[in-house]
Amino acid sequence: MIGVVTRRETRLSIRATPESKELLERAAKKENKNLSDFVLENALSAAEAIVADDANFSLDKKRWKKFVAALDAPPRNIPALRKLLTEPGVFDEK
Repeated sequence: MIGVVTRRETRLSIRATPESKELLERAAKKENKNLSDFVLENALSAAEAIVADDANFSLDKKRWKKFVAALDAPPRNIPALRKLLTEPGVFDEK
């Protein structure tokens, strides 16, 4: 959000070679950012891309049909699972 200042509460510390730090500082300067903002923004972008990759997958036509059929199939009756989900848990009142 533009104009909103967010207070950062957690410190993140990393070690780098002098050459790595100098390269990061040069890149940050080109982006008109301080080193911390530059590193944090780029690390967050990389992290979001890695995590988002878990949500996307592709299947060929044959596997897609099998996947959709599995989603559309009625649930299987697994007695042990039904028992587990219907018995009181350790945090339930007795």
